[in-house]
Amino acid sequence: MEYVYKTKGTCSSQIRFDIDEGIITNVRFLGGCNGNLKGISSLVEGMSVSEIQNKLKGIKCGFKGTSCPDQLALAVTAALEETEKNC
Repeated sequence: MEYVYKTKGTCSSQIRFDIDEGIITNVRFLGGCNGNLKGISSLVEGMSVSEIQNKLKGIKCGFKGTSCPDQLALAVTAALEETEKNC
């Protein structure tokens, strides 16, 4: 199932991804640093939500309180919670 997450405090404005049985695929960012975000998307392909949370949550970008990787961790967490609530 595809999820869309509106980011907060980052150059990217949106993250889209699929989640199936807790595994994340097809991650796409709208806006932001194109090459870096393609790299992040490629690296997290096939990871579980908990792996992404452990690796990316809390990463900051410069003086910002968040980053695109941190927002991805928040996005997959919210998607998993939504999935579990609907089951």
